[in-house]
Amino acid sequence: MSSERGVNLLTEVALNKIRALTDTGTVIGEPITLPNGSTAVPVSRVSFGFASGGSDLPSGKQSDMFGGGVGGGVTITPIAFLVTQGDSVKIMQLDTIGSTADNFVRTLPDLVDRISKMTGKNTDKKEED
Repeated sequence: MSSERGVNLLTEVALNKIRALTDTGTVIGEPITLPNGSTAVPVSRVSFGFASGGSDLPSGKQSDMFGGGVGGGVTITPIAFLVTQGDSVKIMQLDTIGSTADNFVRTLPDLVDRISKMTGKNTDKKEED
């Protein structure tokens, strides 16, 4: 077996295993129906690392000696729940430490709700006048 063929085989097997672990069902989980009638959908962050390598081994009589290795790791971290109740959808984030962009995205739905309520109240007052 040549080193190129051996590394390709090792890499293919490892990537297939990682692919099986990190499908869309891992990122967006199965919906959970809560006792109050709302539905929670878990959301996870998936990250992985991977490395492989190999080489033909020197030998006196055999030319098909190959040595190689492959390694990888997967981290699955639950980060939030999407909670729906009626027409309302809320994000309940588990990770409170994040970047400014994360914080903005987390607070955006509440900001939109508040603006909608303010606009709705102002419209109602104008109609009454």
